Amino acid sequence: MKERLRASLLFLYRILDLSALSFALWISFKYGGPIGMDYVMLAVYAPTFDSVLFFGGVFASWIFMLSSFWLYRSKRLASLSDELTDVFRAVVFATLILATLILLAEWSIFPKRFLVIFAFVSFVLLFSIRLLKRTLLQQFRLHGRNLRSVVVIGAGPRGRKLVDLIDEHPEIGYQFLGFIDDLKGPGVIGKLSDIPKILAQNVIDEVIICLPIKSYYEQIQSITAAAEEQGITVRIYSDLFNLNLSRAVAGEIGQAPILSIYASRLTDWQAFVKSSIDFAGGLVLLVVLSPVMLVIALMIKLTSPGPVFFVQERVGLNKRRFNMFKFRTMVADAPARQAELEKLNEADGPVFKIKNDPRVTKLGVWLRKTSLDELPQLFNILLGDLSLVGPRPLPERDFQRFDKHWFNRRFSVKPGITCIWQISGRSETSFDKWIIQDLEYIEKWSLALDLKILFKTVPTVLRGTGAM
Repeated sequence: MKERLRASLLFLYRILDLSALSFALWISFKYGGPIGMDYVMLAVYAPTFDSVLFFGGVFASWIFMLSSFWLYRSKRLASLSDELTDVFRAVVFATLILATLILLAEWSIFPKRFLVIFAFVSFVLLFSIRLLKRTLLQQFRLHGRNLRSVVVIGAGPRGRKLVDLIDEHPEIGYQFLGFIDDLKGPGVIGKLSDIPKILAQNVIDEVIICLPIKSYYEQIQSITAAAEEQGITVRIYSDLFNLNLSRAVAGEIGQAPILSIYASRLTDWQAFVKSSIDFAGGLVLLVVLSPVMLVIALMIKLTSPGPVFFVQERVGLNKRRFNMFKFRTMVADAPARQAELEKLNEADGPVFKIKNDPRVTKLGVWLRKTSLDELPQLFNILLGDLSLVGPRPLPERDFQRFDKHWFNRRFSVKPGITCIWQISGRSETSFDKWIIQDLEYIEKWSLALDLKILFKTVPTVLRGTGAM
């Protein structure tokens, strides 16, 4: 639910930004040029190659620009001046885009005041949007919404001072879970040696390190690595920022300097493109395949008693749970009968799979072979729980049986309907190889890789090579 809401708000945020820039462009045309709105109306009702190239180039460049200046990275710890700087840089770039396209087109109809008006209006609007967003989010956090679960590593004076600052600034939205330190004291939930286990077994969004960097340099590096495996953001409270760390951004809690190290390797632009493809692709597939889904639903109702859909809690991004939808392929009481079949499990590792599961209906065998039982997961994509491509979400039972902490790195990205293992043997792939392929996907992610997996999934499904 949290991830779905965040994705929806982020999409709305981008739309507002594009609308603000479009409005600034409209104002510039209306008051900044000798021909005013005539050019815009002409471009709309009688478009030419030049006008299509101009407006197409402007909007394509803006979409890229808005995601390339860290405008959508978490600003939880950023100061208002930091946001002001980000907006200024974005507006300068957006104005340069306009100026460049005007020069390339060799148009003389745009006087200098056109660009001045655009820069001023777009800056005011973009910053106003951020100011409004900042105010609303702070109010949400004060009322217990938009919170981040945090553990503090280091229960010394520095760590306890930081927790006091967190308590003094509830608008930041941190939910303190406890300290991790070899020191004993109130609020300590484990030792430094327990860090991998604590991070793997709990829903933790962020880790804040409050250890002296000079004496704990190697320890901090191992903590950072352990958090990255779990997809957890690392923040360092220190006045000595001498670590050579990638994906790091400076911020503050009160007056305390904080260094944030993000686990995700996706840039804002890449994340936006991926989420846009997910939503658009999921919507198109749902519309196109809705007649097929309707027929399948009717067949399930006619061939076996019970509901059409099988809804199961799965472990998603950052180990948060969500309800995943599938067409029911088993008898209605299948979950209750699983315990008696555990001894027949044929899969290695923590997963449960029986080749000839007696609970599967005749129709269910065909649905599984063709993977048509997975189609309702398109709803999960629109809800923001799933991506088209990503590690498959595991049931709670399988997750609880993970015996290697590094497996949890797969929860650092949004799960998907298909991934590498499904196009390379699928159900015949061993569990360890399956997890390794998921981790390879996370490390090597690119838009091209996602498209390659999607294209290869189609013939794999048509051949019925194993089951998803």
